Amino acid sequence: MADITRRLGWRHLRGAPTAHVRHHRGEQLLHDGPGLSFWFRALTAAISEVPVDDRELAMTFHARTADFQDVAVQATVTYRVGDPAVAAARLDFSIDPDTGVWRGTPLEQLGTLLTETAQQHALDALARTPLAEALVDGVAVVRERVAAGLAAEPRLPATGIEVVAVRVMALRPEPEVERALRTPAREQIQQEADRATYERRAVAVERERAIAENELASRIELARREEQLVEQRGTNARREAEENAAADAVLAEAEAARTVKLAEAEAARSVKLADAEAARTVRLAEAEASRSVKLGEAEAARAVTLARAEAVGAREVGEARAAAQAAWLRVHGEADVATLHALTGARLAENLPRIDSVTVSPDVLTGLLARLGGERE
Repeated sequence: MADITRRLGWRHLRGAPTAHVRHHRGEQLLHDGPGLSFWFRALTAAISEVPVDDRELAMTFHARTADFQDVAVQATVTYRVGDPAVAAARLDFSIDPDTGVWRGTPLEQLGTLLTETAQQHALDALARTPLAEALVDGVAVVRERVAAGLAAEPRLPATGIEVVAVRVMALRPEPEVERALRTPAREQIQQEADRATYERRAVAVERERAIAENELASRIELARREEQLVEQRGTNARREAEENAAADAVLAEAEAARTVKLAEAEAARSVKLADAEAARTVRLAEAEASRSVKLGEAEAARAVTLARAEAVGAREVGEARAAAQAAWLRVHGEADVATLHALTGARLAENLPRIDSVTVSPDVLTGLLARLGGERE
């Protein structure tokens, strides 16, 4: 589709390289060619845009074979506009000067023309061909017949159309017929598969038998080797026992000799220790005796000194006590009776236990006061 822009009442068209543009103003052709770009006035311009690129037209239609079986044909026709001037004259390729869109449907008209022409030749070819032959060689036959029919069709060159290629993708019968046609081949394939399965099973059985025989032979050989291994292990065990016994005997003799040597060394060391202990005991006894004698003499001297000191102390204490007693008696002999009573009370108070409280009755207090008054008189 052309790209059209507006500028102050004018229009500017820019075409694509694959689009052939024809610009008329009245009967005069102003522009003609692909990929054009020009200014025009919408009121006086008549513009056609014809695509010149290759286009694919896919079609699917049904046909009937010679044995009255329905088949579906899938084909594709590749075409292009070889003469844009003729195509623009035969078909309406004019575009709107404001939007650049085709005013008609020229490509649909071309598609209808090609489809009907190709379908006509395909139907004619399949109507003379049985179904089985059509399924085998029908694709090539239909393709050649359609290509030849389109090339010989006079209306296409008159419209400026060139057919580039014709391709037929598939010829398919109805699903029921297709399944019926597939059944014999499927059965044959199944038979071949069954035969291959039986042969494979037979080969598998034969291989299993060979494998079982190999396993049996392997087991026999393994049992024989195990017997040899048991015998060899017994021989090795006996040798090992003999070697261990000899080694144990050597170790026992060495241990006995070492034990004797250790006992002799221990006995000699015990004798030496006993002699040394005896000598040390004698020396300790002599030292203890000497120390005991010295301690006895010192103790005796200390006891004599203590006895003398005690005698002197006792004598001095006795003398002091006698002097104190004499002084005391002398003081008491010189003191009056009241003083003696007070001293006696004080001495008595010093020797009495602690008294928290004293209760004095009136009778005792009266007698004590009377006695104290009588003494004063």
